[in-house]
Amino acid sequence: MNVCFISLGCDKNLVDSEVMLGLLRDAGYSLTETEEDAEVIVINTCCFIHDAKQESIDTILEMAEYKKDGRLKALIVAGCLAERYRKEIEEQIPEVDAMVGTTSYDAIVPVIESVIAGKAQSVFREMDALPLPDTKRVSTTGGYTNYLKIAEGCDKHCTYCAIPKMRGNYRSIPMERLIAEAEFLAEGGCRELILVAQETTLYGIDLYHKKSLVELIDRLAAISGISWIRLLYCYPEEITDELIERMKRGEKLCHYLDMPIQHASDQILHAMGRRTNRAELEKLIAKLRSEIPDIVLRTTLITGFPGETDKDHEELKDFIKKMRFDRLGVFPYSKEEGTPAAKRKDQILKKVKTKRQKELMHIQQQIAFENAEGMIGRVLDVMVEGKLVKEDVFLGRSYMDAPKVDGYIFFYGQDEYLSGDFVRVKIMEAKGYDLIGKAI
Repeated sequence: MNVCFISLGCDKNLVDSEVMLGLLRDAGYSLTETEEDAEVIVINTCCFIHDAKQESIDTILEMAEYKKDGRLKALIVAGCLAERYRKEIEEQIPEVDAMVGTTSYDAIVPVIESVIAGKAQSVFREMDALPLPDTKRVSTTGGYTNYLKIAEGCDKHCTYCAIPKMRGNYRSIPMERLIAEAEFLAEGGCRELILVAQETTLYGIDLYHKKSLVELIDRLAAISGISWIRLLYCYPEEITDELIERMKRGEKLCHYLDMPIQHASDQILHAMGRRTNRAELEKLIAKLRSEIPDIVLRTTLITGFPGETDKDHEELKDFIKKMRFDRLGVFPYSKEEGTPAAKRKDQILKKVKTKRQKELMHIQQQIAFENAEGMIGRVLDVMVEGKLVKEDVFLGRSYMDAPKVDGYIFFYGQDEYLSGDFVRVKIMEAKGYDLIGKAI
């Protein structure tokens, strides 16, 4: 039986999808990328913000159309939208045959079988369950780059965020389990391992009663075949001297840190339920750059949070100019039902949020372009991601670039390189966010 799998949302969701694909493969299902050929369609959904929720709903309705000709026997909805809006989906989208929640994705095979047998049965477990299915996941990222989800859920309870309602409290995945998974991925050709969670810096605090991220990194770095380890989603207040020293040493750990800070106004940070202030953020950033001069810092910001004044916005603009982040994304505040921020009366108009976002991104664009110009003449190790055949140019990423969210390095070379190969590239030119070079 042919199964088409659609994964939406974040890289943590993608890991869940790859595990489900592994379970389906083990159960004898054939995987197809074409909806028209599918007898079963599984959609792993996201609803982190309004736009993600709308994309998930639109995708469900689009796939439901394939039921009309009778070929599609089962339409299954998994993930965050199913977890958060189970009742609404049951009442308003009858074409959905069954659902699996965020802590029950390991039940995907019996859920499909229940639908095929005419006895559709959704599965939702308690929010703090931690699925650890016995399967080898199916890589969907090319094999040479893989995400390793090291924890589930979040205890931070920021006032704008609904993640704890969809993913539960923070639960670290046992270290031995992660090492075994990374070894499997390395055997399959993985060269870059990207550690993800809602918050990677707290890894181990629940299982081992101490922050154990550095120990995990050391053990992952000992795996043959892994060349890069990259950290995403590191909350600034949890970044320790031990982690800074480990990154300083290198040894496969990229000098790259994704550190979501969300704002720089103390008033807004407090209202968001964040646990830092501007002075602490500036002190940490200065320390990181002093200790690791070639570190690349990525962050994300929210503009238009309820109660954000023109003064708060100007302070954020000043902060961006002063900090000169290497990578930065800005998102308009999304009013998520059930969160404290959504209940506030001082919501910001959409047009104001959009205007502020454009202003912040304009400032960052100039910084990014100047930073790119400053890269001319540098020599970097670049991991090949493919080739633009018509232009006869390769593309890849350096330690400075995470997949999907950062730029590319385009380079010319005399040899033929395969995806996953590492090549020394001298940067010759900068074009916007991207760099152009030649293999040396």
